[in-house]
Amino acid sequence: MSKEKTDKDEGAKKAKSPMMLIIIVAVVMLALGGGGAFALVKMGIIGGGGAKVHEESGPKLVLKGQIDPYAPKAEGGKEGDATPEVEGEGGSPYKTSYYNFTEDFTANLKDSTSLIQVSLACSTHRDGRVLMWLKKHELAVRSSLLGVLADTPEADVQTIPGKEKLQKRLTDAINQVLIKEEGYGGVDDVYFKTFLVQ
Repeated sequence: MSKEKTDKDEGAKKAKSPMMLIIIVAVVMLALGGGGAFALVKMGIIGGGGAKVHEESGPKLVLKGQIDPYAPKAEGGKEGDATPEVEGEGGSPYKTSYYNFTEDFTANLKDSTSLIQVSLACSTHRDGRVLMWLKKHELAVRSSLLGVLADTPEADVQTIPGKEKLQKRLTDAINQVLIKEEGYGGVDDVYFKTFLVQ
């Protein structure tokens, strides 16, 4: 009888072990699925996560041919006097708007007796609010850009890669001011209209 009881106990253990395995696998799958869904929501891929909220509240990208509701009005003329823009079909799908800084920038270069003098413009693919904010905060932007120029070693302004690095730093400086003041940057690139080191 003891052999019969032992055989029954082993049969019960064997029956329980596949059931336990199925339960463990199901719990693990639910945890992985829930964690994956949570991650997708947090990244904004599904369900309206935080990343999309910031995009929706800032200036929108403007496609070529699309009307920009915040486009600055032409100065000194009536509406309709300006020649309409004609945009090419290739290249970027977005409209590019430019902002020209009103005055040149002059600063000493870092650890040098040399001066740098540049005139700058910048561009955005976003709506006209970025241009309005650049004009509104030009004083703060100028101060930040002068700081970047003064922190530039002379060797950086002698090479094309150094100038490209400087353009990136200037772009970042503008966006930092706009983010601080308006909550959104939006400047894509900075351009040198004139560039003089002496």
